[in-house]
Amino acid sequence: MNPRRPEVADVFREFGAAYLKQSAASRDQRRVLKDLSLCKTAALGGHKATCDRCGHEEFFYNSCRNRHCPKCQGAARAKWLSERQDELLNTHYFHVVFTLPEELGPLALQNKRVVYGLLFRAAAETLKTIAGDPKHLGAEIGFLAVLHTWGQRLDHHPHLHCVVPGGGFSPDRSRLISARTTSSDHVKVLGTRFRKIFLSYLTEAFQDGKLEFHGRLAHLGARSEWARFIERLPNKWVVYSKPPFGSTELVLKYLARYTHRVAISNQRLLSFKEGKVTFRYKDYRAGTTGTMTLEATEFIRRFLLHVLPSGFQRIRYFGFLSNRTRKDRIALCRTLLPAPKVAVDSQLESADDTDSTAEPCDAAERAPRCPLCKEGRLSYVEELKRDLASAFALIPWIYDTS
Repeated sequence: MNPRRPEVADVFREFGAAYLKQSAASRDQRRVLKDLSLCKTAALGGHKATCDRCGHEEFFYNSCRNRHCPKCQGAARAKWLSERQDELLNTHYFHVVFTLPEELGPLALQNKRVVYGLLFRAAAETLKTIAGDPKHLGAEIGFLAVLHTWGQRLDHHPHLHCVVPGGGFSPDRSRLISARTTSSDHVKVLGTRFRKIFLSYLTEAFQDGKLEFHGRLAHLGARSEWARFIERLPNKWVVYSKPPFGSTELVLKYLARYTHRVAISNQRLLSFKEGKVTFRYKDYRAGTTGTMTLEATEFIRRFLLHVLPSGFQRIRYFGFLSNRTRKDRIALCRTLLPAPKVAVDSQLESADDTDSTAEPCDAAERAPRCPLCKEGRLSYVEELKRDLASAFALIPWIYDTS
């Protein structure tokens, strides 16, 4: 029998208390520690099922539904993709990535809601402005953007993945203007414009007193220090664009790969023993893979860097795909383009940071085949209530407010 694969939840349960003793954690971070630790355990309740053929009993426990949980994202991703199916256009798509320079990382961590919000705003304005310029495309475009804040080694690396249909409406919306390629010149223009717009919004936030400065950033509260900080930022910011991909099936795979990723999946964990976590990572620049071993508390610290503020939307829509106009604009596109014929495949290529074996979010959402006799079907015969005693036994530290 193969040994059980370690999970992020195992690390949280065993070393969460040690982490909280040595590090301060926000309310959102403590919530993630609790939810992931209790996910699919008796603490959250569930159902008891019996086989209709051999009588075998199985217990299925509910999930935490936390968006940072690697075990919950498989079902959430499938549901989201199913809802997006009718919005796909029968055209090629571009994948554009906007990355903040590492010098802004500490500021972003102290001001997540403000800085990440500005990242969305600046990237969206950059794409819409350049696309609307007659020198480039001269069209009204639409796109979705997904925020990622991590690198493969769990370091802080905030960047925005934008999936953009290859074209947009003419100014009078009587036709669609197609964009077939993105050149290096286009990418340079995007990078220059993105830097200018982002820093304009960031300076505005500073002047309006919307930024906080703590610890080693406390000096930035002075206007002279802030001006020096802005002046020392790199002149070139990274904007990356892949060649267009055409089929709607590939679009779905791209969406599946990026929309519901978490900082690290259980699939990437190789071992958890003697207080150390070993996981694999990809070095995209070198095109290689490697392994990294971290102390459990350092692993938790890095994971929690990527907890987003409560209510912060990490998937957003812009242009003609914005929530306010999407329905009417998609209908107009349908009159100008043939509709794609595509069905969402539950076995879509798995993202590296999403568990392909993730179960549905709730125990009651599935009725699997019996694992014992392999022929019967399991049916639910009893609901299991939340077990608070089990929660205390698993993570007593999360309830300690002393």
